[in-house]
Amino acid sequence: MALRTIRLDGDPILRKTSKNIDNINDRIKTLLNDMVETMVEANGVGLAAPQVGILRRAVVIDIGDGVIKMINPEIIEQKGSDVDVEGCLSIPGKSGTVKRPLSVKVKFLNENGEEQILEGTGLLARAICHEIDHLNGILYTDKVIEYVDVEYEDEEH
Repeated sequence: MALRTIRLDGDPILRKTSKNIDNINDRIKTLLNDMVETMVEANGVGLAAPQVGILRRAVVIDIGDGVIKMINPEIIEQKGSDVDVEGCLSIPGKSGTVKRPLSVKVKFLNENGEEQILEGTGLLARAICHEIDHLNGILYTDKVIEYVDVEYEDEEH
């Protein structure tokens, strides 16, 4: 595994749409593992492939319950709404309130190519939406309601 460089706001790759992953090979598995290591090192709870310069539909999330690796994630259901503070590893030093679904159901492939369905609420739902937005070239700042001062960066995505 290796640490990858996190792309920062202003990098054009963050505004591009990622391509589906058609073949889960060793390169994709290495990418996912590197993304986990990079996310952990940066104290994040999620990281999308474009944030490390790869335009592929892959995300990793860990809100404290263990790592979730998603390939080609797609939200198939969402319920409710919730406004809470978000940050982003690609936009250090900024945080803002964003309206997201309170719960989501997401379909994706795991690293073995098996289709999975996961229901997430609260922070997990927020992280899933945030990371999928990255795959579509959308940053949380595009949806921010109000910027807030946050003294610590533990809740960054």
